[in-house]
Amino acid sequence: MKKLLAALLLLPLAGLSASAQTPDPAAGKTLWEGNNTQCRNCHGKDGEGAFGPDLAGRGLSASEFQQAVRKPWGVMPAFLDTQISDADIANLAAYFASLQKVATPGPWRFTAADTMPHGQQVFHNVGCAQCHGQTFDMPRGTLGGVNADFNLFKSIVYTHTTTMPQVDESLADGPPPPANGNRPPLRMGNFVPTRVAESQLKDIYDWARDDIGFRPLLQGRLSQPVADANGATYTLNLANNGLKGKGLEADGLTVDLVIPAGLTVVSTTGDGYKGVHMDAQAKGNVAEWTLPKLAAKDKRAYTITLSKAASATDNLKGSIRWTKPAPKTGPNLDVQNINPPAPPRPAP
Repeated sequence: MKKLLAALLLLPLAGLSASAQTPDPAAGKTLWEGNNTQCRNCHGKDGEGAFGPDLAGRGLSASEFQQAVRKPWGVMPAFLDTQISDADIANLAAYFASLQKVATPGPWRFTAADTMPHGQQVFHNVGCAQCHGQTFDMPRGTLGGVNADFNLFKSIVYTHTTTMPQVDESLADGPPPPANGNRPPLRMGNFVPTRVAESQLKDIYDWARDDIGFRPLLQGRLSQPVADANGATYTLNLANNGLKGKGLEADGLTVDLVIPAGLTVVSTTGDGYKGVHMDAQAKGNVAEWTLPKLAAKDKRAYTITLSKAASATDNLKGSIRWTKPAPKTGPNLDVQNINPPAPPRPAP
């Protein structure tokens, strides 16, 4: 009798547990379309397929989808449960099962051209360009920040989930902040040498280092404005986040800040200020500073006071360019965008 009563009492809990684990297509859609994953770069905006296979309407079960994520059969890297949970995978499977299968997959985001150097063509053909863009900008900055050799580059690709956090920590000014309990954005998984050969990685590495060249690990960030009777003052923090004594130095820097229409510059601080001029590429006025060099771990701070604070639609923005290091061949198109002011944090 006691056993029967205990079983009856557990029935509601079992029902709740099963309900909590039921895949949620809406949650899968939110995850897919949000900023925490970049799977769309290979599989298409709506899972219609592109560089990666189509997912919409394929009818993959949660277990089949999980197998594809944890132990992919193609070029795709493997993603760990610390990166994306089984529940998230089940929700994605349910979302794609709710969609119609497409007749023809979509196009690749970027394709190799015959005129590209061999290493850049390999970079495209193994899929790297689909997430990293045609010129590998952000990773070239990381590689330049530590002046990476081939063995480190290979480790970043094959054991990304353990090597990249170590690289990030070495570049940081201090220990990483404590986890807040939220799952971080899904970064790259671990590629398999039998699918992406070491010889292919060497071709990509040689192109990134010797042809287009590594980049200095630069960052520009604007603060929230401080308003007073004179206008709104922004602080522009410029930094070379490379590893001290090892990261690449940037020479001949030009820092431009686009001035929104209707606003004027009241005052500035910081050496090398060149004033405001019309810039055809920016399609407006820019305030400009120049700087001879910025070595790894060097920082500079400038201020600019505008006649009033820029609105959200003004999209206050800017860029950093440098003359050296520069690509060994072709035009120097390297640029680092200045991050806009972060939104103010809500009061606790």
